[in-house]
Amino acid sequence: MARIAFDKKAKDLLILDLKGLTILADYFVICSGESTTHVKAIAEAVEDRSERAGIKPLGIEGLNHSHWVLMDYGDVIVHIFEEGTRGFYELEKLWMDAQSIPLSELANE
Repeated sequence: MARIAFDKKAKDLLILDLKGLTILADYFVICSGESTTHVKAIAEAVEDRSERAGIKPLGIEGLNHSHWVLMDYGDVIVHIFEEGTRGFYELEKLWMDAQSIPLSELANE
């Protein structure tokens, strides 16, 4: 899912390993889009390519307005923010104890 967002030119992509910190999910994928249109395009690409791989979301919230789209895939929750909205909520600060997974592998694929 992070790779899909990366391919759609998501900005400030971050993967957080939440194992042992919460029962909500094992991973958060957090990224930004330059506009609500970009956010929606990233979210639709994640949904489409995941479904083609046989992975269906448990729920998707926020797609209509696309300031913050939350995509729940069970073990993975994808947060796609419009840049200003991400700055306002600062979700990463709530999970400062989470280990960040390096993104270098995505750039090299």
